[in-house]
Amino acid sequence: MFSTSCHYALQAMIYIALRSGKDKNVDLASIAEELDIPKHFLSKILQLLVKNKLLLSMKGPTGGFKLSMPASRINLIKVVEVIDGLDVFNRCGIGFKQCDDSSPCPIHFEFSQVRQQVEEIFETKTLEQLTTDIEDGNSLVSLGLSTKIKK
Repeated sequence: MFSTSCHYALQAMIYIALRSGKDKNVDLASIAEELDIPKHFLSKILQLLVKNKLLLSMKGPTGGFKLSMPASRINLIKVVEVIDGLDVFNRCGIGFKQCDDSSPCPIHFEFSQVRQQVEEIFETKTLEQLTTDIEDGNSLVSLGLSTKIKK
């Protein structure tokens, strides 16, 4: 449903939310290495998130990235909107260009319900909720976070 770029952006935002702090930035090389994302590709994604004011970017020896606002104010849908656009929630599940209620594909009505549920999750879940689940051990993820998170 989402592009690879969007998946990488979501993973990077979670990682940055976990690892950055008021006075601590996360450098591009660390994110790319720990998440196993090509550095050049990730750089373009992060710059897009900076341009759209979800991240701040600092240069210099202590430079890197951090969230531009509290994690509690960043819903996952904001990341999806920047990277893939919100029309991802209206696309045909099979990929037909013309698929709607009046000209449905074979899975249109069932997939519409699933898309709506996914959109609702992304509208309501915040980075803070996800990082809390990870820090509390309620979520098992492979984000290079097997050791205790240190902010």
